[in-house]
Amino acid sequence: MKAENGNKKETRILRVSEVNFDVIIDEAAEIIRKGGTVAFPTETVYGLGADGLNPDTVLKIFEAKERPPGNPLSLLVHSREDIKKVAKNIPEKALLLMDTFWPGPLTIVLEKKDTVPEITSGNLPTIGLRMPDHRIPLELIKRAGTPLAAPSANLSGKPSPSLAIHVLADLAGRIDAVIDGGGTAIGLESTVVDLTVEPPVVLRIGAVGIGELEKVIGKIRPTYAGAESGSGKLMPEKQAGQKYSHYTPNTQVVLVEGKSEEKVSEQIGILLEEHVSKGQKAGLLLSDEAAGFFTAEELNVHDCFLLGSRKEPEGAAKRLFEGLRTLDAAGLDVILADGSFSHSGLGAALINRLREAASVRHFV
Repeated sequence: MKAENGNKKETRILRVSEVNFDVIIDEAAEIIRKGGTVAFPTETVYGLGADGLNPDTVLKIFEAKERPPGNPLSLLVHSREDIKKVAKNIPEKALLLMDTFWPGPLTIVLEKKDTVPEITSGNLPTIGLRMPDHRIPLELIKRAGTPLAAPSANLSGKPSPSLAIHVLADLAGRIDAVIDGGGTAIGLESTVVDLTVEPPVVLRIGAVGIGELEKVIGKIRPTYAGAESGSGKLMPEKQAGQKYSHYTPNTQVVLVEGKSEEKVSEQIGILLEEHVSKGQKAGLLLSDEAAGFFTAEELNVHDCFLLGSRKEPEGAAKRLFEGLRTLDAAGLDVILADGSFSHSGLGAALINRLREAASVRHFV
């Protein structure tokens, strides 16, 4: 669903501060109530919000993002009362997760009520719900008076936005407004867990890890791309909740993974030489440790974006989409990405997003 180039709208940039907070949120809420679309920061990534219970306004999200029809959206809620409007047959496990992780980066899939339009749920009998841990969307939902359909505020399939400038790069002229609230705290999308099946299924990994979920509700099953199956093998690229491509820049991404950090760095160096010998322009998406494998001259000659230490995946996750977008805008032929980050904490989600972004993967 492509936006009509000849009918582009002016996208208002609403820069929020403590001084003008109420004025800006009221202005944005009025846009939502009138059937418009507003992008805003959450603790995960920037979302593109519209009245999630109005099929006409939800359609505007699909059109702005060029999102494939049938790809379900989740709803952001402000309170337990909002949940009662849109979900039914809520299991005890869902309430336990809400008590533990809400507000926060966890989306819970439940059976939906008829109040949720088919376009919002992708014609499924279920709907994902999340209460964000961020003042801006919570107040926006409250003042707009409706749960918000709010996927990431980017063109479909592209890296998610962690800054307002990322939103504008993709959606300027396609949406009514963007609230510029600075950078997002986490930088990766929420964990998604489906509680309409038993055992519950993790469709996407984020800041809330599988171990954390299992401490609260017991056994769960991962089905997201790149998760390890019971046999220890990686799950296939496309699984439940992974029908469409995600996080993919226009530039080809080649990901190098391995148990030996030194071998990963060496392989990236070998691949860099191969691409340069072919006359190609290669960029580097590296950990601080991998950057130490290259000379200062090499790092100056080639576009390089440093994500941070391998041992601190939280910092790397926060910068990942910014790094992909920065290198994608540099006119490169290929991006060589370091996949040697720790899998602890946000590391599993970071590796998942890198695997999704990559069209070629090397294991050394």
